[in-house]
Amino acid sequence: MAKSKRRKTMLLTGASRGIGHATVQYFSAKGWRVITCSRHPFPEKCPWGGGQENHVQIDLADPRKTIEAIKEIRDKLDGTLDALVNNAGISPKGPNGERLNTLDTDLATWGHVFHVNFFASVVLARGLKDELAAAKGSVVNVTSIAGVRVHPFAGAAYATSKAALAALTREMAHDFGPMGVRVNAIAPGEVETAILSPGTEKIVDQLPLRRLGQPEEVAAAIYFLCSDESSYISGTELEVNGAQHV
Repeated sequence: MAKSKRRKTMLLTGASRGIGHATVQYFSAKGWRVITCSRHPFPEKCPWGGGQENHVQIDLADPRKTIEAIKEIRDKLDGTLDALVNNAGISPKGPNGERLNTLDTDLATWGHVFHVNFFASVVLARGLKDELAAAKGSVVNVTSIAGVRVHPFAGAAYATSKAALAALTREMAHDFGPMGVRVNAIAPGEVETAILSPGTEKIVDQLPLRRLGQPEEVAAAIYFLCSDESSYISGTELEVNGAQHV
């Protein structure tokens, strides 16, 4: 009875726009407390709700700073964390907005992308494992359809980091399972956000549902994987792409 009355808490990386912003709004509407992480300080005109006390400034591209921020996150918790959503992701482009492939992506860019898109996820989960275990919580890693096929816009570093994150999800589900913590992933396809690449409309014409996904639809899938309705689902990657993968 006490557990059902306790307000649940989610930690989300990448909250300021798109899927992250929609996820904050979705969970907040369900009564959850949402702690956001960003490399930027909490904005005076916050686009995603919450408050300064529910924000942690982290540069996920810097492993040392990410590790150091775990103590600050812990200080904001009551010893429990019901959900960790690793949503932050970057996909650098060339000087003219072109896709960066394996031939023209420099090593520094590969490292930058992997630190944000991949390493930060396991660093945060491992650093907060006691709080996740105390709540019998969930981890949701946001991967991408680009992790399983060459994408016309997503670069090679982004795509391979998301493929690695999918594999990490399976490994974490195995390792965190004995603690009562479930670990899953969602793999969005083309979602209507402010950062869509030119030419996306050509992909939409080939989708079975013939439309872009909405950020709220992805947020609903994330919520499902963090809720009691998915209590026996772990180690899976849920496709949220309007059958783009078939």
